[in-house]
Amino acid sequence: MARILSILVGLFFTVALAWSFGKGAYTQITEPPALTAEHEFHLHPKKVHFASDGAFGKFDRQQLQRGFQVYKEVCSACHSLSHVAFRDLAQLGYSEAEVKAIAAGFSVPGTDPNTGEATMRPGTPTDYFPKPFANDIAARAANNNAVPPDLSLMTKARHNGPAYVYSLLTGFTEQPAELLKEFPEAKTPSGLHYNPYFANLNLAMAPPLTADGQVEYGDGTKPTVDQMAKDVSAFLIWTAEPKLEKRKQTGWAVLGFLLFATILGYMSYRNIWAGKKH
Repeated sequence: MARILSILVGLFFTVALAWSFGKGAYTQITEPPALTAEHEFHLHPKKVHFASDGAFGKFDRQQLQRGFQVYKEVCSACHSLSHVAFRDLAQLGYSEAEVKAIAAGFSVPGTDPNTGEATMRPGTPTDYFPKPFANDIAARAANNNAVPPDLSLMTKARHNGPAYVYSLLTGFTEQPAELLKEFPEAKTPSGLHYNPYFANLNLAMAPPLTADGQVEYGDGTKPTVDQMAKDVSAFLIWTAEPKLEKRKQTGWAVLGFLLFATILGYMSYRNIWAGKKH
C-alpha cells in the first residue's frame, strides 16, 4: 500500500511539473513579453585586452601605477577602496617612502589622544583607503540620491568585470534618436546620464573621464580617455584579486603535479598488471 501511495504521489508531482512547464511555454509563445528600451538598446561590454588576461597573464606594474593615479585623481572623490590598505601599493612597485607619502596624502578617521574625540589625521601605510563620504546620506546628497559603490571588488562583482568597467567609462553618449522615437517614455531623466553599457541605460554618475590629458602621466604615456579608462580598469583587476599572478603560478604547478601523478599511475598499472589476464 505504501509503495502504491508513493508512486501516486511521485506521479502527481511529475504531472504537475509537466503541466506548469507546458503552460509557461504556451504563454511565452502566445503572449510574449513586451520589448523594453533596456532589452533593445543595452549593449554588452566592449572587447578589450589586459596584460593579466589568460593563463600566462601577468600584471603590467607600470599600467597599474597609472591606473592608481587615475583612481586617486578622478575616482577617489566619490568611490572608496575599503578592502585595500596603503601598504598593499608596494605590490605595484612603489617604494616604502612612496607608500608613506601616498598614505599621508589622505585623511583618515582617528582619535585625539588628549581628548579622546574623533578627528581626522594623515594616513599611514597600515590604514585602508578612507571613504569619501561620512555616511550614505551624505553620499546620496552629493550624487543625485545614489550611493557610489565601493570599487575594491568591482571587477569581480560584475560579469566580465574589467571590460564592463572600461566600457562604462568610455560609453557615455547622447540617447539615440531611434530609442526616443520607439520608447519616448525612456528619455533620460534630469540629473541622470545615458550609458548603453549600464543595465537600465541611465546612471547618476556623470562621465568621470571627460577629456584627453585629464591626468598627467609621468611615464610619457599619452593620457587619452581610452587609455585612462583601460589603466584604471587594470588597476581594479588588481584590487579585486591582488594574488592573481600567484594563483596562476600555483595552478600550473598543480597541473604539472597531476600530469606527473597520472603518468606515474599509468606506468605503475602497466608494471603491475601487464602480465595479468582478466
